[in-house]
Order: sequence, then C-alpha cells, then structure tokens
Amino acid sequence: MKLLVISDSHGNIANLKSTMEIGRKAGVKAVIHCGDWADLASFDAVLSYNIPIYSVLGNADVDSDLEEALSLECKKHDPHLLKLKIDGRKIGVIHNVDFKDKQSLASQSPGKKLYDFNVVFSGHLHSKEEKIVNWTKFVRPGALINGINFAIYETITGEVEFVNE
Repeated sequence: MKLLVISDSHGNIANLKSTMEIGRKAGVKAVIHCGDWADLASFDAVLSYNIPIYSVLGNADVDSDLEEALSLECKKHDPHLLKLKIDGRKIGVIHNVDFKDKQSLASQSPGKKLYDFNVVFSGHLHSKEEKIVNWTKFVRPGALINGINFAIYETITGEVEFVNE
C-alpha cells in the first residue's frame, strides 16, 4: 500500500492541495501527517480528499479545535507517538526526533521504544532524510511550508520515494 507522508504544512493550504493531487494520481491509499498542521483549515483541506488520515500533533498545533477534529476525523490519531501496523509493518509517527545516531536517539523520549518499529516517520526539522539506525528506518519527508516536499512509502517493499517540486 502506498502511503503519502507529509509534515510541517504550517497552514500552507496551496501546497497541501498540490501534494494531495500528486498523491491521488500516484495511488496513495492513506495520508500520514507528522505534525505542525497549524490550523483547522489545513486539516479540512486534506480531509476533503476522502483518503484516510493518520496524524500526530506538532509544536505549532496549539489550536484545541484542531486536536478535537483530528481525534474525531482521523483514521487514527495520537498527540505524541502514533503506533500503526499496516501490511505487517510496524509504523511509528512522531513529530520531533533526532535520529542521527544510536546515542542521541537513546537519550530522547521515547528513545529506545522507537526501535520497536520497522519505520518511524517524523517532521519538525523541515528537512528530508532517510536513515537506518538499529535496523529501524527513520524518515523525515521534508516540510510543506517550504514547497512541495513529501515522501511516498510503499508498505510492501519498505521503499521510500522523496518528491520535491
């Protein structure tokens, strides 16, 4: 199954809509948002595509209406660490985690618990990266506030494709 992985949209509805159109044409079956929607209008823009959404909150997601809407409308939502199992893959979604090496990862909360996943998606740093630490794949898709930057993750193969337009 193809998953559209996005993060840090910070209210940029134009980039969200462009990304959703590209994702729809690519055949994505679900959207993972790694936090920092910033407002309810951003969530509503993605929700209008009728593709299941999985989401966490970011540090810019302070609107209580947004959190309530995510809780009610998302296929699955957790404010901090979302745990999913899709096509046999254990997937974690968290807004902010530094995965540069084993020591820095182990010192963070939830740290070592992230090694329980096959793949962990995160945002916050407004950059794209794919790295394997202790047999866990860590992926940052890029920030939609900076342009059309996202990733498509294929659950069957575990492959990540980064898109930057």
